[in-house]
Amino acid sequence: LTTMAASFNSIESKKEEFRQYLDKGGVIDAITKVLVSLYEEPEKPTNALEFLLSHMSQAGPQTADLEALKAENAELKKQLDEAKAQTEELRKQLEARGDGHATS
Repeated sequence: LTTMAASFNSIESKKEEFRQYLDKGGVIDAITKVLVSLYEEPEKPTNALEFLLSHMSQAGPQTADLEALKAENAELKKQLDEAKAQTEELRKQLEARGDGHATS
């Protein structure tokens, strides 16, 4: 009976050590985030494993960089739209002056 108990404790100890290794390396958090994103997906993909694999490659430290780039991209698109609108307004003002050329 003591041999079985010692064997059980050894297995439990190894399991805990492995869990700590995964936790320290960020693996548990990465897997959790990907599973949460799958859970929150409004239309579940037909191939859940493919979804997990493709999103795992995004779940590392570069995810923060990706989110920052997405935010920057959205801001730049907004600025571009504003610049286009301003350019169009200035073009209309020039046309309204007569010949379409700027005069000083």
